[in-house]
Formats: sequence, structure tokens, C-alpha cells
Amino acid sequence: MAVEIQIQREYGYVALVIVLYAFLNLWMGFQVGKARKKYKVPYPTLYALESENKDAKLFNCVQRGHQNSIEYMPVFFVMLLLGGIQHPLVASGLGAIYAIARFFYFKGYSSGVPENRLKIGGFNFLALFGLIICTASFGINLLIREVL
Repeated sequence: MAVEIQIQREYGYVALVIVLYAFLNLWMGFQVGKARKKYKVPYPTLYALESENKDAKLFNCVQRGHQNSIEYMPVFFVMLLLGGIQHPLVASGLGAIYAIARFFYFKGYSSGVPENRLKIGGFNFLALFGLIICTASFGINLLIREVL
């Protein structure tokens, strides 16, 4: 039995949060590029070696802040897109919190003190957990409709 899914008008907010995050990701990438020049870490080197570069830790913190955001991006996007089908306003709100927290996560990491990433940036994990709940709710709702 098929289930018809209707996209609510408010789903547009979900799409806009994805655009916001795309711009954030581009900005983080530019910051890594600037750090490459500043700390003299040429392409294609992903991480600097402390034995070869006295500023390796500083560069690696910038690189790692961006890399970690990329690692979580697929989970974030899928949870936002699926959870937003049933809960567009909640999901887009959580998505905006996630993006803002990821900005602070990156800024904190880029400070060269990795622990700083969690001061405000740690809220990204709470937002992501909320998105997981939205997606679980959507999945359960689909299954319940199928049974009824």
C-alpha cells in the first residue's frame, strides 16, 4: 500500500536552512584556504606535521573544524530533509540552531584550542539529536498510517 506525502508550504524553511549551511560550508572552506597560506601548508596536504611545521597545530585546528563539519553534513542533511517533511518548522528551527552552533564550533576549533569548539558549538549535537527525533517521528507516522 502506498502512502501519499504532501510537502507543506513551510518546508521552504527547510530548504533555506540547507542553503544557509551551504554558505557556511563554503565560508569554512575559504578559512582553511587562508590558513594554508598563513601557516604555509600546501595542497594536497590534508594535515600539517608538527615535525615539519611549527604552526601545524594551528592549521590542523582550522582544517579539523571544517573537516568535522563535512563529516556530519550527510547525517544533518538527511535528518533535516526527512524530519522536515512532517515537522518543517521544528526541523528548520533545529537546523538553524545546528548551523549557528557549527559556526561557533568552527570558530572555537580555529582558535587553536580544540576544547573551545564545545563552548557554544556543542549545541550542534543537541540540535542534531532533535532532528533525529523528528525523523523517527516521521518514520513511525508512516508505519502507523500503513497499519491503519
